[in-house]
Amino acid sequence: MKHHPSPPSRLKSSLTGRLTWSHYGVLHRVICDPSLRFERQEDGEWIAFTPDPAHDCFASGAVMLDARAWNRFLEFVPPAVRDLITCFGPGRLAALAVWAQCPALLTDLLASPALVPFLARHVPLRGGQRPAWSELIAIHEREGIFGVLAWLGLPSSPQTLRVLARVSDPDLPRRLLAPLRASLWDPASLWALQRSTVLGERELMTCCHALAA
Repeated sequence: MKHHPSPPSRLKSSLTGRLTWSHYGVLHRVICDPSLRFERQEDGEWIAFTPDPAHDCFASGAVMLDARAWNRFLEFVPPAVRDLITCFGPGRLAALAVWAQCPALLTDLLASPALVPFLARHVPLRGGQRPAWSELIAIHEREGIFGVLAWLGLPSSPQTLRVLARVSDPDLPRRLLAPLRASLWDPASLWALQRSTVLGERELMTCCHALAA
């Protein structure tokens, strides 16, 4: 019997990377086909949306998506992006959203992955109402990574990047972001952070508590 190749539409579907999860009964997904986009289901249709990694739907995805689903999906992203995403555990979806919106930041994020949670939470950290990705992209184009640090309210200095590069687990909890940002502005706290070659959550918490005291 002569073998007939799969139709192009089936072949394209089989070569698509996607992650699908539910948040309060609403299906969400991220799809790489071949460009990456975020979608949610409304009235049976998939609608593209601009991701806000601070939204609770990303927390739902972190719980529902297992290692097997991620391993399949990561086969479809560039190797450098895979290197960044696999630095994270619960924060993988947020990291993916940050890269998807700001691909030009990839090299800087690979050097200091702990910068990703600050970018993912930029709406509450900056006191805004909605994600400001276009503003962030414009800042990066004009002023580079140090402009991005200033935009986030972090000290715009090489010392900040060195500290963030030493964070052993870049999946920083939300509760630690604002205190860590304050610590980086305090000379004594910054000095203590720079003395550590590897910064775990315990070291970061100790430094933040010392500043609060």
